[in-house]
Amino acid sequence: MADLTFTGERFLPDCAGEIAYEHWHRYAFARRFTPGKRVLDAACGEGYGTALLGKTASEVVGVDIDGPTVAHASARYGAGARIRFIEGSCTELPLPDASIDVVVSFETIEHLHDMDQPRMLAEFARVLVPRGIVVISSPNKRLYSDERNYVNEFHLHELYRDDLARLLAPAFSAQRWHHQRIATWSGIWAEDAAVEAEAWVGDADGLTPYTGHDGMYFVVVAARTPEALPLAAPRVSLLADAEDSEGKRALANAGEVLRLDALLKASNSALDRQTGHIHQLETLIAEREQVVAERDRQLGEAAKQVAEEQRQMAERNRIIAVQQVEIARLNDAVTAKERIVSYRQSFRWWLALPWMRFKLWLEARHR
Repeated sequence: MADLTFTGERFLPDCAGEIAYEHWHRYAFARRFTPGKRVLDAACGEGYGTALLGKTASEVVGVDIDGPTVAHASARYGAGARIRFIEGSCTELPLPDASIDVVVSFETIEHLHDMDQPRMLAEFARVLVPRGIVVISSPNKRLYSDERNYVNEFHLHELYRDDLARLLAPAFSAQRWHHQRIATWSGIWAEDAAVEAEAWVGDADGLTPYTGHDGMYFVVVAARTPEALPLAAPRVSLLADAEDSEGKRALANAGEVLRLDALLKASNSALDRQTGHIHQLETLIAEREQVVAERDRQLGEAAKQVAEEQRQMAERNRIIAVQQVEIARLNDAVTAKERIVSYRQSFRWWLALPWMRFKLWLEARHR
C-alpha cells in the first residue's frame, strides 16, 4: 500500500493540529445519523472518515475521483460488503437511484466550479431514498477567505451562507444549520452530573467518549446537607471572553504563518532562480574550463615545439661554430701555403734552391 502525500487538497489522518480537529469532528458529528443506514461518503479522500462511519452504518461506500486515492483507501480500510470504495465523480455518481439513506459530503462542494455544484446536489438527491438526508459542510467564505485575506488554491468556488442555502433549496428545502469553529475555552466540568454533553477523543484508530481529566484547579460546590445543594450543573461549561482574545491571537498566529509561508514561497522562488543562475554559471565555468584546458594543451604542445626548435637551432649553431673553426683553420693553412708559394716564386728562393738540394744530398748520404 503506497502512502499518500499531504498536499493541502486532501486531509490525511496523520495530520495534527487544527485541521485534524475540524475533519475528525465533522465525521464524529455525522455518526449520530448513520447507525444501521446505507451511507455514501462523497469525495471520501483517504478513506479515514468512511471507515469511521462504517463502524456503525449497515454499509458505507466511499466515492472519490482520484483512482490512486481509492486504491489506497481500499488497501488500508478494506473493500468488503460493509465498507467499499469506488472511483467516480460527485457530479456523476456510480450508484443506483434511491440506494442511499445518508449522504455525507464534507469540504467537497467548494472544490467544484459553480456550474457543477447544482449537478452534485442533484446527484445526491437522485441516489437518496425519499426520506434520506444530506450532511454537508462548506467553508464560510466570509470568515474563511475574506476576513483572513486567504486564498486556498484548491477551492474553485467558495460560498457565503445564502449561496449554500439557495443551492440546497431545490432538492433539500428543510435545513437545520450548525456552525463549526476551533476556539479556545476554559472548561469547568462536574464529576457526577446527570446532564451530559457530547464530547469525543479521536484519532486514526477511532473515537471514544471524552470523560474529562483532572483539571488545573478544583471547583467545589458545597452545602451542609445534600438537600441544600443546587441542581446539578451541566457536565461541561464553556467560557470565552467577549473580545475572543484567544481566538484572535490564534487567527493572528495563523495570519503570521500565512505571511511567513508567503515569504518562504517567495524566498524559495528567488532561491530557485538563483539556483538556475548558479547552474547556468556552472555550465559557463565548465565550458570556460574546457576552453582553458584546450588552450593549455595547445600552449603545451606549442612550448614543446618551440623547445624542439630551440634545440635544433642550438645544434645548428654548434655545427656552424665547428664549421667556422674549421674554416678559420683552413684559411690559416691556405694563407701559409700562399706564403710558401709566393716565396718559392721569388728570385731569392731560386738562388738558394741548389744549395738546399746539396744539403739534402749530404744529409741523406751520411745516414
